[in-house]
Amino acid sequence: MLSLLWETVRIAFQGILDNKSRAFLTMLGIVIGVLAVTLMGTLISGLDRSFERSMAFLGKDVLFISKYEWFSDRDWWEMANRPEMRAEYAEQLKAYSDVVVAATPIMSRGVDVKRNDNSVLGVRLRGTTPEYLQTSFMNVGHGRFFTEGENHSGSRVAVIGHDIAEGLFPNENPLGKKFRIEGIPFRVIGTIDKQGKFLGLFSMDNQIIIPFGSFTRLFARRGFMEIDVKVAGNVAEARDEVRGVMRRIRGLRPLEEDNFAINQQEAFESQYRSIKLAIGGTGVFITVLSLVVGGIGIMNIMFVSVKERTREIGVRKAIGATQPLILGQFLLEAVFICLLAGLIGLGLAYGGSRLIDKFVFPSTMPLWLGALSVFLSVGVGILSGIAPSFTAARQNPIEALRYE
Repeated sequence: MLSLLWETVRIAFQGILDNKSRAFLTMLGIVIGVLAVTLMGTLISGLDRSFERSMAFLGKDVLFISKYEWFSDRDWWEMANRPEMRAEYAEQLKAYSDVVVAATPIMSRGVDVKRNDNSVLGVRLRGTTPEYLQTSFMNVGHGRFFTEGENHSGSRVAVIGHDIAEGLFPNENPLGKKFRIEGIPFRVIGTIDKQGKFLGLFSMDNQIIIPFGSFTRLFARRGFMEIDVKVAGNVAEARDEVRGVMRRIRGLRPLEEDNFAINQQEAFESQYRSIKLAIGGTGVFITVLSLVVGGIGIMNIMFVSVKERTREIGVRKAIGATQPLILGQFLLEAVFICLLAGLIGLGLAYGGSRLIDKFVFPSTMPLWLGALSVFLSVGVGILSGIAPSFTAARQNPIEALRYE
């Protein structure tokens, strides 16, 4: 029995080797389908990891109050004409609300920084208070954050990101050393641990944090302000309470619309789900289309192969080959073609995933996805090979031997 099975496998494999070019062209559809499904799966897996890491920077219990709404359908000019945020809102929110654990004003703008011959362009400068440590998820790896006294006095001290430390102070400890922000000298008192990119778009390490008092005194009001609020308890209920307090602070009447926005990470999650669904849907469409086209191609080639080998089928039946053996031979041939195509597609996808991991964002191909691709290839081989295999198995040996 085993010898018959091995002989069937050998003949099926030999049939593929005898028509290498035809088999390769037939496999392209399956290769593209497997490549599409594995690369899309790897891309989504990497996006999930990058998104979860980026959302950790925002925090589920942190609200971001500003003039502008994230991902809003509102007219930009309408939001731009809203009253500006004010620093005293942070203290008022803590005084009027029981759910506010910490609140800090943040002003930010883009600047260029320099130290001797080294410079870093397009740096995100933030001015805030010591409570920023409670509303953010950054970690001061070396040195310290500034104190309330340094904030009130407007001291020229700074906590710098990893990219700034590397750019201005290569191969040396930046703590205690000075550099210039727009020509104004500042002293480094702390460095932030490496954070990476937010959603794979921009670096979180390209930032400098200075006392709020220093920002407003030295850079006037040139910058964008928001109030970051850390809340306790149920976030949805806390958001409603913070909204009511903000309306009271702003002096809004009951029927007046909010002239501020309370943003949180859910806005990003909603947008991300839409993007993920679009990517996944595109991948599924390409995969199904490629596999259907590839399966039809393999079925067509198998019918041609059955036609070309009609006399061979007649000879094998004449010397005792049974219908199951003939059927198994041609079915295995179709499965081998698809399996080989799947492995080629999987190999190409693995190479693509390494490139994505190196140049785009951290990602790895899930093992279950590789296994699914192989099973999918085998399934296509079985479905596309059944009809031609039955056609071959049902050949009349007398008529098959007479076939020219």
